[in-house]
Amino acid sequence: MKKAIEVSPILGLCFGILAVSTASIFIRFAQGQAPSLVIAAGRLSIATLLIAPFVLIRSWGEIKSIPRSTFGLLILAGIFLGLHFATWITSLEFTSVASSVVLVATAPLWVALLSPVFLKEKINKIVFLGLFFSLVGSVIVGLNSACNFSGEKMSCISFESLFGGRLFIGNLLALAGALFSGGYLIIGRKVRINLSLPVYTFLVYGFAALVLIILVFLSGTSFTGYSPSTWIWIVLLAIVPQLLGHSTFNYFLKSLSVAFVSIALLGEPIGTVILAFLILKESPSMLEIGGGLLILFGIFVASRANYQKQPKQESLPV
Repeated sequence: MKKAIEVSPILGLCFGILAVSTASIFIRFAQGQAPSLVIAAGRLSIATLLIAPFVLIRSWGEIKSIPRSTFGLLILAGIFLGLHFATWITSLEFTSVASSVVLVATAPLWVALLSPVFLKEKINKIVFLGLFFSLVGSVIVGLNSACNFSGEKMSCISFESLFGGRLFIGNLLALAGALFSGGYLIIGRKVRINLSLPVYTFLVYGFAALVLIILVFLSGTSFTGYSPSTWIWIVLLAIVPQLLGHSTFNYFLKSLSVAFVSIALLGEPIGTVILAFLILKESPSMLEIGGGLLILFGIFVASRANYQKQPKQESLPV
């Protein structure tokens, strides 16, 4: 009898980080032809179709037994997830990869702040410390929209001009993506108690895909007329970061704590910035590096405080 191959959790998490870090790169390549809403809709639709046979064959009984009230929450989670991808992917049209990924990574902070309101959970005071570091970091990243270094001097555009700039709009969209992601994660924390991961993932991905398809048609955009290479990038986006990346993190929750895996997810912005530098030739500015590190440190502090008091979970919402 053959022994099952054991995968090192650290190596597995490194693979997961690398997989999710490719998302921004694939999006940038796809944006050469396709609008952001089409990319977002394609990503979720393809991911849903790929897991549909597995879930429908093995878990149809579970799906049929879901109460109506739970279905309502699943639809709401899908709306939040769809809006998360719509705003975040669009942000990459306007701002740098570095700014976008560190700002959208603030989602755990919004979860920590909103959980007392929607889940009646007590907030740890240390979370506010993490929020402070991340807010300062966000302001510094935001300054990158308005200021440039020349030697030892820093010159900035006027306050009025800042709010009309492309970088500011992109950063704002990335933050909106973080807020929508936070809402999605809060609902996921409530609903996932009674649902298996495959069923939850399939239904929420499906509802999110439907939301994005509706947005595509409302915007007057078409799903046709794009080159095969563009669709290859979108398919890769659905498979590598969406399915392989997040599935890897959920798999290792069997042997690692939620806190450890959640903190490991902070490797995604770092991996993305490195890939953007190597592949897209995008060098992060000093303001992006400094602000990004503060944001990640703030998320690290808040995540540790938030998960130390949480019961062990089967999986992270994906």
